[in-house]
Amino acid sequence: MADQPNNSLLVSFTDFQLIGFTDLKGYRPLLFIPFFIILIYTLLANGILMTVIAKHRKLHAPMYILIGLIAVLGFFVPIYFIPRMLVGFAWEMNTITRHECLIQMFCLHFSGCFQSSILLGMAVDRFFAIVYPLRYNDFVNLTNSLIFCVVLSIRNAISIIAMVGLVVPLTFCRTNLIYHSFCEHTSVVNLACNDITKNYLALTVAFGITSADCVLIFCSYVIIFVVIFCSPSGESRHKAIHTCTTHLMTIVIAYISVTAAFVGYRVSTIPRDARIVTSTLYHLVPAICNPIIYGLRTTEIRTQIVKSFKCNKMTSH
Repeated sequence: MADQPNNSLLVSFTDFQLIGFTDLKGYRPLLFIPFFIILIYTLLANGILMTVIAKHRKLHAPMYILIGLIAVLGFFVPIYFIPRMLVGFAWEMNTITRHECLIQMFCLHFSGCFQSSILLGMAVDRFFAIVYPLRYNDFVNLTNSLIFCVVLSIRNAISIIAMVGLVVPLTFCRTNLIYHSFCEHTSVVNLACNDITKNYLALTVAFGITSADCVLIFCSYVIIFVVIFCSPSGESRHKAIHTCTTHLMTIVIAYISVTAAFVGYRVSTIPRDARIVTSTLYHLVPAICNPIIYGLRTTEIRTQIVKSFKCNKMTSH
């Protein structure tokens, strides 16, 4: 049996080159325009949603706070990677240090898990509001909400710290060229000279967490819709269906995006640029769609947004 190389003696790269979309050659700089528009839009749209929810006391109920947290994610996630993408597209400055890469990886994957937790929180909130309306305040109170948030935050943190922590000791001796526009876990790990079995196991655990959340969300909404359709028709039933449908739209968008990204890296026939697009959309589609969904379909939020714009217009005159 041939001797295995001693990884401790190999020189590991201290920076990476993010060369995503270079297959497009001369057309690559044109990507600056759509991603710049997406960045400005997500900052403005999610910023407005965050401000309206934070400013109006009527919207400080658990359901709206969770929507506000979704908006916070939609505001910050694009900041984690789009500005660096824009610099690469416009000026071909594609270098990222290893430490920056790990920080970016942690922020993106932790945000993904955090989004899954928020969607689970929305499902739980609607479950108790519709299935146990008379005892809603007993179940959904400050103490229980804090315990729920802390437990899920610790779970997410342990999972993502383990996943990123296992990347730290890896040796990158063959190449430092990452065919991606940001430090996505799989793209980075595949460059390592070491055995990466543990890394894929950690990634599977992280994906399993979001999958478990998805199963719980699905079960919750099955029960919710059974209760809704078994109840007498009326305004409250219509409102419950409208609210739950709004949440389901967000959930479907989020989980279709993550599934497309996960499958994209496991089907070898998919072009490299298509894989980058799916993993990029996984982070951006919720940030793009959620302000529209909640701004248009949630009456209370829509009303406050309209009032705010009217007040600003009157003040300017």
